Amino acid sequence: MSALKIFFKRLRGIFGKERADRELGEEMESHLQMQIDDHIRAGMTAEQARRTALIQLGGIESAKENYRDQRGLPSLENLWHDLRFGLRTLRRNPGFTFIAVITLALGIGANTAIFSAVNAVLLKPLPYENGERIAVLHQQAPRAGFLKGSFSVPELLDYRAQNRTLDAIVEYHSMAFILLGRAEPERVLTGVVSWSYFDAFGIKPLLGRPFRQDDEQPGAPAVLLLNYEYWIRSFGGDPTIVGRTFTMNDRLHTVVGVLPPMPQYPDENDVYMPTTACPFRSDPMMIKDRTDRMVGAFGLMKPHVSAQQVQSDLSSVASNLQHAYGDIYPSNLDFSVAATALRDEMTQDARPTMLVLLGAAGFVLLIACANVTNLNLARLVRRERELSIRSALGATRARLFRQLLAESLLLAIAGAVLGWFFARGGVGLLAAYVTRFTPRGREIHMDASVLLFTLVVTVLVSLVSGSIAALDQRGIRVGNLKEGGAQSTLGKSRKRLRSALIVCQVAVSFMLLIGAGLMIRSFMNLQHVDPGFVPVNVLTMRINLNFTKYDNADKRRAFFEDLIEKVKHQPGVISAAASMVFPLNGSDPMTNNFTIAGAQPGPSLPVADFRVVSPDYFTALHIPVLAGRAFTQSDRPGSQDVAIVNRSAARRFWGNEDPIGKKISTNNGRSWIQIVGVVGDVKQYGLDKDASNEIYVALAQAPLLGAALIVKTAAEPLSIARRVVELIYEVDPNQPAARIQSLEQVRADSIAAPRLTTNLLGLFAVLALVIAAAGIGGVMALSVSQRTQEIGVRMAIGAWPAEILRMVLSQGLLLTGLGVTLGLVGAVALTRILHGLLFEVSPVDPLTFAVVAAVLGGAALLACYLPARRAASVDPVIALRYE
Repeated sequence: MSALKIFFKRLRGIFGKERADRELGEEMESHLQMQIDDHIRAGMTAEQARRTALIQLGGIESAKENYRDQRGLPSLENLWHDLRFGLRTLRRNPGFTFIAVITLALGIGANTAIFSAVNAVLLKPLPYENGERIAVLHQQAPRAGFLKGSFSVPELLDYRAQNRTLDAIVEYHSMAFILLGRAEPERVLTGVVSWSYFDAFGIKPLLGRPFRQDDEQPGAPAVLLLNYEYWIRSFGGDPTIVGRTFTMNDRLHTVVGVLPPMPQYPDENDVYMPTTACPFRSDPMMIKDRTDRMVGAFGLMKPHVSAQQVQSDLSSVASNLQHAYGDIYPSNLDFSVAATALRDEMTQDARPTMLVLLGAAGFVLLIACANVTNLNLARLVRRERELSIRSALGATRARLFRQLLAESLLLAIAGAVLGWFFARGGVGLLAAYVTRFTPRGREIHMDASVLLFTLVVTVLVSLVSGSIAALDQRGIRVGNLKEGGAQSTLGKSRKRLRSALIVCQVAVSFMLLIGAGLMIRSFMNLQHVDPGFVPVNVLTMRINLNFTKYDNADKRRAFFEDLIEKVKHQPGVISAAASMVFPLNGSDPMTNNFTIAGAQPGPSLPVADFRVVSPDYFTALHIPVLAGRAFTQSDRPGSQDVAIVNRSAARRFWGNEDPIGKKISTNNGRSWIQIVGVVGDVKQYGLDKDASNEIYVALAQAPLLGAALIVKTAAEPLSIARRVVELIYEVDPNQPAARIQSLEQVRADSIAAPRLTTNLLGLFAVLALVIAAAGIGGVMALSVSQRTQEIGVRMAIGAWPAEILRMVLSQGLLLTGLGVTLGLVGAVALTRILHGLLFEVSPVDPLTFAVVAAVLGGAALLACYLPARRAASVDPVIALRYE
């Protein structure tokens, strides 16, 4: 029975709103009439008495809310009324609402976008069934500078047979082949893998079947698996692709399946084939040669086996091989194998940058919260009269707290909704940016976990920005009913709170600006680096010859010489050359050891990066010849083999001696190569990396199967790209070209990652600066409003406007100075994190700190100037009569 009574009581409460409002109206009318009578007796007219009574009551809505609270309506009903009343209150203050919502939207949107990237790249498990059990294996010999080396086939077989902690070891390498059977020949990047490669990862084809063990048997029909992106890009997602055949390497290859969308590591391949289908991997000499290391390896860890156990196990196998093949694994070089979790390997380049950006976005949100808190505190001062009336009518402090918190929640929700749209607009650009660091960038999208993060941030923002103001109810008292609401004074503690928030905003803004300033200086240094070559008006494209057709050196030499000669005679072409690689193209070095004639044998042979180039290579790229000569057409087979070294190699291997005329050997002295020239250093692997020791050899004496065509033009290089491709078809109709781009674009792409990092950090810093400046200006405006009478008195007794201006400005600049001092301490500590992202800039660079302090001080001065000027223009007569 008691339960039924409670039920009907709540039901009456829910549906009794109309009766409650009617009773409230009667009570309010009675109270209002009493106030009017009192004012008429005091000498007011009836109209003046009614207007004054209404003002003193603070409005009918406030009284209604208090009455409903006293009626004891159910909690959900109270919450609903709180939100409705809060919405009406915010609508009546559009300026405050707009600024608060935009401020929160910027903070929440930035954090949502960055979290979507961090979540996809660093937090989510890999999108493979066995992703968390996959380890990347690298062979290494630290004492020889050999850190992330590949394996030979015999080595891979030994590790596969002798380990006890891995369920499988699968191999991988990538090569470019020519796919025939379409309208035009196509260069496809091909992953060559073990038949069980995708089984180890737990990847099942989207269409067709995976590789099977019999696909890897010698003489088995050649089969292909297509990567999803390549299938979409080249075949339009044709579901009938399975079963179609194409010619590659003079063999017919059948498409047996299409892989699902997935991040590929370490290369973005177009197709995959089993190891026996690769003519190089299946060569009997390679299968037997323990020193021919060209394949990578992945290991599938057994369940419940730790990475440390795997590492210990593989180290034991490496020790066994060292004992068995001492001549191949010298003890002084410390050969071993390193096992790294695939997840860590894929994200190691992205992790530092992502965490820096997440921290920056968090700082922006912190500043936004502080600014909205200050806005709420300022608004609370102006609402003290209204809240005092509600308190006088019976509202408890908890009731007022709940109402103010509800308003803060509405602001946070509006900011979150708008911030979500901001984040959605930027997540595509963010994904493209992150893809430069890790293949997991394509996984970035707005999903349920990102939505949950946004909701959590929204609640936290509403609690942080609303509860501080809602808890500060010192000015809410009955005495305020007799005081001027507009001139309610701030207590010292409230002033200190607002000032502390401003100081914190400035400090955090200073730290963000320092980070952005350091990145900008670093990027400027990077842009002004001399790369050792001139990229202007240079066209590049990649050409990989069909090895079955160009199966000897004479054919390869003839192709490139014929092509270069045709290109050189085209209008607008200044010079043309072929090279194994070109600067900044992201290729791995071709490192080899060699012997120097007449040199004393050391503990290890010297090592350098070898380049194969045609005679006009140095001319096309404006690489200076410092001594000796460049290659000529006479450097051909049958003549003395020749080489050119760069300045770093000359100093490293010959010191103060002239290397011209010296000889080196790459085959233990069976043949010798004579040094004929010295050229300038080139930044091959990045503008932020030192030049390596390089040795160039003549293309005619070492013909390449794959090379880059480099064309120096008089005009925009891409304008002749199509004509150059037509010339390639004239030499060989089945020979495609790939990766056609200007060298200027290659150079720009090489610094795209630091450029985007700088832009994002700079954007966050600018947001922080604007929000902080707005906060300082708001505090100064409120201070001027609260001190109007004081300013009037000062001016009445002789203070000049300039003195008032200086007084207000000094107050704002004092807060800014305290914030900069606090931020300086934080910046010195936090900028150490940026050390790995900086180039030729110290984390405590004095110039950057000085410029940022000046910028922040200037912004604060500008923010304070408007309220200061308003204070200086106060009419003392009006100020003294105010209220």
